[in-house]
Amino acid sequence: MNPFTRFLNQWSRNKPFAEFIAHWDLLEQITIQVYQQKMEPDVARADFDRVWPWLRQQYPHWEPALRPFWQQTYAAGQLTQTDPFRLLLHIQQPEAILGDWNAMQHLPAAREAINRFLLHANP
Repeated sequence: MNPFTRFLNQWSRNKPFAEFIAHWDLLEQITIQVYQQKMEPDVARADFDRVWPWLRQQYPHWEPALRPFWQQTYAAGQLTQTDPFRLLLHIQQPEAILGDWNAMQHLPAAREAINRFLLHANP
């Protein structure tokens, strides 16, 4: 887990959101490693096939709560206009991550939204 997210999450009693974060962490890790070509897409496939469908199923539950937070973030130097979670969950296969600079630019917006949600949920 991202160190700052771990720090913020230590006070949370929201186990379902902690599970969402754990899956998002894996998505983030796979995305970065495949994009940087430190992991072959074929190697990423098993985790991809497990984490992306789970997140696609679970995200609609968290979408309304996370929306106001990602809307306050920046991606590619601009106020985020596209839901970064949906953008990344739209990826259909690990091979599609290769060269997807737009996805990489939206990863920080998603992480910031998670952290802001945790800050708001644990004042």
